[in-house]
Amino acid sequence: MSTPLPPNVLRYPARTEDQPTRRVSDRLPAERPQRRIGDGTRTRHSVSMVVPARNEARNIPWVFGQIPNCVDEVILVDGYSTDATVAIAEECLPAVRTVRQTGPGKGNALRTGFAAATGDYVVMLDADGSMWPGEIPHYLHFLDHGYDFVKGSRCMAGGGSLDLTRIRSAGNQALLAVVNRLYRTKLTDLCYGFCAFRRSFLDQLDLRSAGFEIEAEMIAHALRSGLRIAEVPSLELPRRSGRSHLHAVSDGRRVLRTLLAERPGGSGTARHATGER
Repeated sequence: MSTPLPPNVLRYPARTEDQPTRRVSDRLPAERPQRRIGDGTRTRHSVSMVVPARNEARNIPWVFGQIPNCVDEVILVDGYSTDATVAIAEECLPAVRTVRQTGPGKGNALRTGFAAATGDYVVMLDADGSMWPGEIPHYLHFLDHGYDFVKGSRCMAGGGSLDLTRIRSAGNQALLAVVNRLYRTKLTDLCYGFCAFRRSFLDQLDLRSAGFEIEAEMIAHALRSGLRIAEVPSLELPRRSGRSHLHAVSDGRRVLRTLLAERPGGSGTARHATGER
């Protein structure tokens, strides 16, 4: 008998035998621009997309060209770029809001972007082209239907990765086992930063991390706070150009320390809050 999921975590059903198995190549996004921001039909909730970027000038045109029309506001958080990241972003999307992060690290960049966001929903994704903005409507669907925090998963039916090395995969699985054990949950992926949440719960998330561990901190605080969490399948693409800023070993250690410190009854300083509206 399978173990039931906790009531606050939703997963897509597993693929059954009568469902066709799609190849990864069948799920690759089309190389074509989406419609302009704000010309969609969504009226219930406004959406802010936060994109931290440092020296991503060559990747920004593709990312911004794939933004779906359900996004109302795009916030580029510049991490002291020395290339033309900001200039190209403003040329590709004149309506983009550019803010400068206040300190070093991806965590600081995301917190800066979240503070600047004005939408009812906030979506976060990377500027390197590894996350397809065309998946955003899937995240919004679950926010529209009562969930508070939606995270992408590369490890469930319909998801995948074209960029996950053996070292990163092993580290992700080990850290995933830790979070599932500590928080008594059944998540399928952890170290993946394509997420969306209700901005009204930003205080409950109580984000303080400076580096890549902020993604684990978000999930830990969402679980501690009792937020209703959904996982959706996502396909991780290879970085389109340039080198990754991720350091698998050192960043993995920081994630582990964060999970241990923020566990229920741990030494973390985050406020414990409920997810009531």
